[in-house]
Amino acid sequence: MRALGAALAIALAGCASYPHAQEAAPASTALWRPVDSGTGAIAEAKALEALAAAYPDSGSVRLRLLNAQLGAEDYDAAIPTLRWLYERGYVFSEAARRRLPELVGAERAAQVTALIREPAEPVDASTVFATIPSSAELVESLVIDPETGRMVATSVSRHSVWVGSAGGDWREFAPTGAGNLSGIVLDPARGTLWVAAGHIDGGQDESAGFAGLIAMSPDGAEQQRIAAPQGANLSDIHRATDGTIYASDPLGGGIYRLGPGSETLETLVPPGSFRSPQGLATSADGKWLYVSDYNYGIAIVPLDGKPIERLATDLPILLDGVDGLWRHDNELIAVQNGTSPMRIVALQLSDDGLRIVGQRVLEQANPDWTEPLSGHLGQDALYYVGNGQWDRLKEGRPDPSRPFVDTTIRKLPLER
Repeated sequence: MRALGAALAIALAGCASYPHAQEAAPASTALWRPVDSGTGAIAEAKALEALAAAYPDSGSVRLRLLNAQLGAEDYDAAIPTLRWLYERGYVFSEAARRRLPELVGAERAAQVTALIREPAEPVDASTVFATIPSSAELVESLVIDPETGRMVATSVSRHSVWVGSAGGDWREFAPTGAGNLSGIVLDPARGTLWVAAGHIDGGQDESAGFAGLIAMSPDGAEQQRIAAPQGANLSDIHRATDGTIYASDPLGGGIYRLGPGSETLETLVPPGSFRSPQGLATSADGKWLYVSDYNYGIAIVPLDGKPIERLATDLPILLDGVDGLWRHDNELIAVQNGTSPMRIVALQLSDDGLRIVGQRVLEQANPDWTEPLSGHLGQDALYYVGNGQWDRLKEGRPDPSRPFVDTTIRKLPLER
């Protein structure tokens, strides 16, 4: 989902592209520093420098630092920040590319101009797999039954699921009194679907609808409800191979889990640990959970209660802005709709799973995108929402000036 309230007041923020990364010294893991709305309010340059050191792969933090440096007219300090962004392929908007050399003064203009990249070429690698009618409104995610090929998609704005196929024939099922429906996973052991419910649409009524997990049959009929802890609003969910269901709360910052056979959601990571946790994926050995924090990077959550660590990278790349996250063999597949141009990447993990040692850009700046959202990871392809429509909601309600259109589900091959 889009990170509500996470937009940065960065007048110079533009688009980001990522050419082949240069080699860097191997990185070691570091403990994750808890972040919340107060962390997002930090605006003083020295404090932002410390935050950038704690989260060294976050473009969001560096842009905030750049804004603070430019606002203080400390242009000498801004140049290293610009170089950091340049080395990671960051591309500013056209307006910012014109404005920056003028802002820093004639004596620095040439140096700054050399640190401003032109936009990268789009990478268009997916094809249209299915279309969901506009009456479904804001579609957030989907799952595909590998045995039948049937698809089930969630609608945030209609508080419902839609069942259909690549050929069409979509039907709506709306659980009574449910909050916004978003994340969805297939649970073959139980023969059910699990759907996350919560208040995530930005509306004012924070008590609107049931929040928690809803179990459904493959045809959309409701079977069971498991309430979330008080105040938690679930969005992305993930099913581990042992049957455990994990869920993230992008507003409160907590992570929750439902053990096999359990009827109670327990708190794995307390609220306030993350700013906006989104995608989830378990490690190959099942010992920890990867969690994407939209503003700060990717965390490693040990499932035995040990302290949370930050996923390190041996390459100069950005790890924030990740919405959907899946593990595919020794790679993390990440939808980065918090970068611009938006992109989908495969991040190669080290043998121990604690570092990123390589990167493949699978798709980037597809001209048919609005914003790519979450979806379903198949055996050899990612099926995802290609035209997210969060901008057609206004204070939690459909914006009559921007009516919903058909949702496009795209298929992206994962082969090397």
